[in-house]
Amino acid sequence: MILHMDMDAFFASVEQRDHPTLKNKPVIISGRSKRSVVSTASYEARKFGIHSAMPVFMAQRLCRDLVIIPGNMEKYRCESGKIMKILAGFSPFVEQTSIDEAYMDLRGLNRLFGSPENIAATIKKNIEEHLGLTCSIGIAPVKFLAKIASDMNKPDGLTLISEDRMMSFIEGLPIGKISGIGKQAAKQMETLQIKTLGDIRQYPLSVLTAKFGKAGARLLELSNGIDQSKVTPEHIRKSISSETTLEDDTIDFEDIKRILLDRSQIVGALLRKKGLVCKTISIKIKLADFSQITRSRKLDTPVSSSSAIFNEALDLFKKIRLTKKIRLAGVGVSGLQDKNMPSQMSLLPIENTSKDQWESVDTAVDCISEKFGPHIIKKASLNLK
Repeated sequence: MILHMDMDAFFASVEQRDHPTLKNKPVIISGRSKRSVVSTASYEARKFGIHSAMPVFMAQRLCRDLVIIPGNMEKYRCESGKIMKILAGFSPFVEQTSIDEAYMDLRGLNRLFGSPENIAATIKKNIEEHLGLTCSIGIAPVKFLAKIASDMNKPDGLTLISEDRMMSFIEGLPIGKISGIGKQAAKQMETLQIKTLGDIRQYPLSVLTAKFGKAGARLLELSNGIDQSKVTPEHIRKSISSETTLEDDTIDFEDIKRILLDRSQIVGALLRKKGLVCKTISIKIKLADFSQITRSRKLDTPVSSSSAIFNEALDLFKKIRLTKKIRLAGVGVSGLQDKNMPSQMSLLPIENTSKDQWESVDTAVDCISEKFGPHIIKKASLNLK
């Protein structure tokens, strides 16, 4: 059996716990600019139809008494670490998939902790007693159903899909609950009168692959209760990115330069905190008409220095010919690997003194930020406007 744990309105719940006056009030985590969107909405706010990714101005129209909290990612990451430590106390086979979600393989745990339901109940109790937060848990014989089950009775839910009930559950499972089904695929399914996952079994593999490509074969497997994906404890992120929506559209080079520097600082700090380096740096630019530009560059030598990331990001941006104003800018890194992993040496001598010096500076800044807070020290140019 596989267990999937999903925290309930995580960011908002942390703030309601830390600020008792916010309890039972409609709370969202978001920026305060006119361009901000909702990151997390408390369940009190959701009753008004407010949801993640909704523009804040729309949320305010739906609820006059809405409380907007800017949020604190460092605090949320710290709480996430405590949650994952609780899960690790039950099994080493834990795969964290986001800041507030994780899978656990329950094989062999019954002798130590009892039935899957008992394990889930104990996890929920520990999280609530030690952290003052609630979570919802789903348990099923396969991974994709465990995730669906965790969302069925939120908040503070516990849902188990037993092996003998799995096929009947699949038979009536709305096809829209399966992740990865886009608008085009949904239209095709409507034409084929596929309303539930069980309906997939009406069609042979040849028809499904002709209509949905490789996804057709996977859908057929899922409809038969087959999910080859396993719980992977050493889950390594493939990329790290940070982006921001501007308060006002702009084409000013210095404004975008400051944003790229700020985002590079954030991405670099996350890399170093996880002991990773990156091989590829990319930028994302969204224009006023919502069209998008992305550029990336593969490096000869992996880096984690914020300055190195910024220099590459800025160089990529300089090569873009802009004809419209910018509404969003971001920096990302990929090709991640352990910092201590040996990498291919260059055949030509390279002067690394500057890179090493900046990595030392960044590490010192990380230590100061860890002790005194993320806003205590930053690049001087970020204060210039």
